[in-house]
Amino acid sequence: MMNFEKLFASIPEALVVVAPEYDYPILAATDYYLQLTMRKREDILGLKFLLEAYPERDVSYEENKVRKSLDKALSTRQVDYLDVIRYDLVKPDGSYDVRYWEASHTPVLDEQGQVLYIIQHTSDVTERERAKDALSATREEYRFMAEAMPQLIFTTDGAGKLTYFNRRWEEYTGIPLPTLLEEGWQDIIHPEDLASTAAKWESSMKSGEPMQVELRKRDKNGVYRWHLCRSLPMKDKEGNITMWVGSSTDIHETRKLVQELLETNEQMALLADQVKLAYEKAESRRGILERLIMKAPAMFCVLEGPEHRFELVNEKYQMLFPNRQLVGKTVAEALPEVINQGFVDLLDNVYETGKEFVAEETLVKLDRQNNGQLEEIYITFIYQAIYERDEVTSILVFAYEVTEQVLFRKKLQGLA
Repeated sequence: MMNFEKLFASIPEALVVVAPEYDYPILAATDYYLQLTMRKREDILGLKFLLEAYPERDVSYEENKVRKSLDKALSTRQVDYLDVIRYDLVKPDGSYDVRYWEASHTPVLDEQGQVLYIIQHTSDVTERERAKDALSATREEYRFMAEAMPQLIFTTDGAGKLTYFNRRWEEYTGIPLPTLLEEGWQDIIHPEDLASTAAKWESSMKSGEPMQVELRKRDKNGVYRWHLCRSLPMKDKEGNITMWVGSSTDIHETRKLVQELLETNEQMALLADQVKLAYEKAESRRGILERLIMKAPAMFCVLEGPEHRFELVNEKYQMLFPNRQLVGKTVAEALPEVINQGFVDLLDNVYETGKEFVAEETLVKLDRQNNGQLEEIYITFIYQAIYERDEVTSILVFAYEVTEQVLFRKKLQGLA
């Protein structure tokens, strides 16, 4: 004859049977239930379920959610499902083990419809809830980082629909974030830049390649300022784009400064063929330009001749190499680590062709401390040929470091 008591105890589910009385004494429990709750069968059978066997330490019996669910199942004679709750268990040493549970209470009825027993089926979902809490905390950390960034940060879903703007957008545009999310960014883009920007965005959406564009955005005072906007796709394991993460950096002052420097250089080249008085005026302007370069907030240097000898290095550029003498040396002599990275070849090409070279967020490995240890940084730079009497005589180098922006985007991509 089948031993139903042994059969019930062996069911691989967390089940406990209680009597339909006020204090719900325990009648039976599966082995798996005992394992989950760290109890022995002989220690709990006959005990009052929630008052003696599994009391809740911070809640009265009347307010106990498990008791209320049992009461409901008893009164309605129907299964009652309990949402996820925290219900800590006493460990053998007397301390409490934090646990999260899902449970249902099923009444067992006799032929007259009266409740004979109530079966609790419970699932320990502690690990799942802890993982959810950890994920939530991580998301909050990255949201905090995005809010703290000086750039304008945004995200879209895989289809390109805007899902997030950081607070910098509202501070810059004066437009509430809900309005920006609903109406988009088109209204703040300069009319002359709107079509080209939309075309680049559409092209990136189709190809799945990163987008980069320089455009003008209107601030809260109605002034259009130049920004460098980059957007990167995040992909799942199958290669499907799940979201886009973008940043917009204000480059207005830098762009103006570079343009002014280039215009000044052109004027200086034209004045080179003038008489001595004109030459002296040009030299005066050259001195002003040199002082401007030396104090500029970006990195500047002038490389003289086909061997690219450092003629002028401003403070920002020298800060990259605090332990090295640059002026008077060629690039190959002063910075041998960049030779195999291709930068000397780029300089040769600019000097030979006169064509400027622009690179955005390029990885460079530098021995900044002159101790043989290479450090990785990201820079945006321009090589611009300087002419005298229609011939290239030197190269103006303008650069600024963007390491923090690049690493932040990689962190956001890792989150996705």
